[in-house]
Amino acid sequence: MSAAALPPPPPPPHLRTWPDRAALLAERDRTLTELHLRSLGVHRVLLLWLLALAAIIGWALLVLPVQLLEERDPTGFLLGPLFALLGVASLTPAVVAVALAVRRDGELRRLLDIWLALDSRPESDARLRAPGLSLFWLLSSLALAATGLWTVFAAPLTAPVRTPCADTVLTTGVGTILWLAGLIGVVKAVRHYRWALRLARPRHRTRPRPH
Repeated sequence: MSAAALPPPPPPPHLRTWPDRAALLAERDRTLTELHLRSLGVHRVLLLWLLALAAIIGWALLVLPVQLLEERDPTGFLLGPLFALLGVASLTPAVVAVALAVRRDGELRRLLDIWLALDSRPESDARLRAPGLSLFWLLSSLALAATGLWTVFAAPLTAPVRTPCADTVLTTGVGTILWLAGLIGVVKAVRHYRWALRLARPRHRTRPRPH
């Protein structure tokens, strides 16, 4: 299994080869821990911030030709297309990566639910609720979203009256990117919180018989 591949779901009942329940629970714990780290690990927050930074750089490069034209810089006709190309090359992969990450989160949640439904082990399953990580996601994402909103709405109010159009476009784009990145993190934290509440409820499962 490659580093990017997700753990597979448990095999159907007639293909399970665990010798006993202890072996089943051991593999279940290992898989749930891996899925949980891939879903809520700190590295996922850092990756989201890195992609947001790449998108901001791409947006700034896209706006740079407009700034050169506003300043009537003769090099704008030569360097403008180059900066625009570099901006697209930085912005597009970041947007695609975020979209793929959001889609991957849905698959992670589905696998988590499937492996959880396989059996019950409250003492180890409680670790998956991870209130500290969830709170970190929520607070850091709220701060990022608030920064983005301030950049879009409050920053222009403190700027000079005759602000160049390119600067306004740049500020609005940067703020929107920060707000969207923060919103993604907030939604992820809220979804995890709701999932953790369901995990905390007592559930009655029929223990599968190993084959």
